[in-house]
Amino acid sequence: MKLKEIRACGVLVMRDEPELSFLLMKHAHRWDLPKGHLDEGETDEECALRELREETGIKAKEIQLIDGFRWITQYEVNSKRFRERCHKTVVIYLAKLLKPVKIKTTEHPDYEWVKWNPPHHIQHQTIDQLLTAVEEFLGQEKK
Repeated sequence: MKLKEIRACGVLVMRDEPELSFLLMKHAHRWDLPKGHLDEGETDEECALRELREETGIKAKEIQLIDGFRWITQYEVNSKRFRERCHKTVVIYLAKLLKPVKIKTTEHPDYEWVKWNPPHHIQHQTIDQLLTAVEEFLGQEKK
């Protein structure tokens, strides 16, 4: 039986001040990125920017998406939304915060700016792998 396909998109937001760090959103029992499900007719990038704005208050004009970075992972998940096992694709963009902003949480109890200090051990399935990919990407950019 073919599993239902679901797609989610988000943004890993990094900032330089007061120190190099990245934004995580707190769920009840875990940390995650600002991300969410793709709406019909939406591109991955449109979804990622919409979810960022909805979950944090950060507008597209307040960040710069980093060219050349688009991270994708796929896995199976028990979807609460569809009440069945699904095949999930997650697409994450990397962005630099252009100026300080006030985070306005709407779907999460809290957030945290996490100091960039690889290797990170936050959540094995997606976040740690994403952060390793970002570390490699940033290292290549400096060469």
